[in-house]
Amino acid sequence: QFVIGGNFVVGIVIFLVLIMIQMLVIVSGTTRISEVAARFTLDAMPGKQMAIDADLNNGVITEQEAVEKRSEIRREADFYGAMDGACKFVSGDVRAGLVITLINIIGGLAIGVWMLKLEPFSAAKKYTLLTIGDGLVSQIPALLISVATGLLVSRAASESNLGEDLTKELTANPKALGITSGALACLGLFTPLPTLPLLILATGAGSLAWIMKKGTSVGEAEAREAEEREKAEKGKKPEDVASLLTIDPMELEIGYSLIPLVDPEQGGDLLDRVTMIRRQTALEMGLIVPPIRIRDNMQLTPNTYSIKIKGVEVARGEIMVDNYLAMNPGTATEELKGRPTKDPTFGLPAIWITENDRERAEMIGYTVVDLPSVVATHLTEVIKRNSAEILGRQETQQLLDNLKKSYPAIVEELVPNILSLGEVQNVLHNLLREGLSIRDLLTILEALADHARVSKDTDFLSERVRAALKRQICNQFQENGAMNVLTLDPKIEEVIANAITQEGLMIDPGVANRILTAITGEVSKQLAKGKQPVMLTSPKIRRYLKELTRRALPNLAILSFDEIVDDVQIQSVGVVRI
Repeated sequence: QFVIGGNFVVGIVIFLVLIMIQMLVIVSGTTRISEVAARFTLDAMPGKQMAIDADLNNGVITEQEAVEKRSEIRREADFYGAMDGACKFVSGDVRAGLVITLINIIGGLAIGVWMLKLEPFSAAKKYTLLTIGDGLVSQIPALLISVATGLLVSRAASESNLGEDLTKELTANPKALGITSGALACLGLFTPLPTLPLLILATGAGSLAWIMKKGTSVGEAEAREAEEREKAEKGKKPEDVASLLTIDPMELEIGYSLIPLVDPEQGGDLLDRVTMIRRQTALEMGLIVPPIRIRDNMQLTPNTYSIKIKGVEVARGEIMVDNYLAMNPGTATEELKGRPTKDPTFGLPAIWITENDRERAEMIGYTVVDLPSVVATHLTEVIKRNSAEILGRQETQQLLDNLKKSYPAIVEELVPNILSLGEVQNVLHNLLREGLSIRDLLTILEALADHARVSKDTDFLSERVRAALKRQICNQFQENGAMNVLTLDPKIEEVIANAITQEGLMIDPGVANRILTAITGEVSKQLAKGKQPVMLTSPKIRRYLKELTRRALPNLAILSFDEIVDDVQIQSVGVVRI
């Protein structure tokens, strides 16, 4: 009587309105949201996994954090997939309620007319009224379930659970609870609805509103007092400076204009290239490069990047955004217009060109490089040049631990029984400093174990290791099966040998300068012919000659006769004389 006034037509209208609201508004929207959310979540999973891997490789997160993030992604995908199916159940529940109501109406008419011999109108009024009432009662729970499902699937991302969010939102404003309390009281006092339950609910909502309002006032006062105390004690609290002492092994700082290079959402792939650089360095040099932290630095000019090792800048470059670096390898048939510059990595002449000129530059013989490749190449070269500095004791221990999994005997024999970790590190430093790979760590440790009982001098041990790696060395420096070598005049070798003392090479500066000038001249001649020469000398003076030429000719490889395998063809291209 209260809801439809005893009129089954009004009841049908109200019932259909509720059904339409559920089917066309709540259930339809909920189903669509769940389908889209499930699809987008599954489509985004590979990208999220790659982002986690990139953050892990760059040192942004730890291994444990990466595991937790991957687990969270899996749970999110499972949740949205399950909700997509659950929405189908809710939709089916609404349709089932409508079908059941229609069946009850038809069944009621049949019973009234055929079995109880009632007039059709009387039977329709009686049984339809009862059926509509039952349908309205059954649709209320279905409506609540539909609304609850809609709240669940349309909920924005939050760190707390749904129950906490609903509690916070429903109790955030005491005024809303007060209005609810008044409405419930009016329904209980002025309508035929049950008075006692509604008054109890009204009393509870009103009490909760009063408690919340009082608590809010007290909380605001306490918050103001706490804020004042915090301000007063802030100056007295000692600053925690210990966290400022940590230095990243490697950093890449970029100006704000270069941020798109590292932002995957803007098409930047520099993070992936850094990962590939670390992998490539491990394969080529045998060196475990620590995570490279990439960050923006507002103190840099917008187009500048800086590469740091242990907090100290070792290289810097400037690139033009939305441009390409074009270099002439010597085969270009025409000149190219653009902004002249120098390659940040090797200092070679280059030109900045736009996207419109890229195709033409490639057609006339220029080598065209995009911006991420410029930065990645520079970073790779910096790692190679400073590989000895990058290799610390921790990295050395990681290399030994990795080898110990397959060859435990040699590691246990050598470290720490014969050599300390620091002495092994010094030998590896000497090899890396001259551009040699330490990937064949087994051969290196075998050589150290064989000769460390004779002497623990790391320079001596480095020479013995080089001799053990002679096949690798020859393979690295030969061209087309032959090695182009420069040799020293015997008189020069004798001068250097006589200048060797326990303190090192004590050679006359004038003589040293003449030797360097002669070597530089011969090397320049061979480079002009397109050949990369190697200096070949006796084992006794090899490392001293390398120290003599390190600054003037850092890229000149100096080998001893002990480092040449028998099947390598030696081609003498010059003799250094003074």
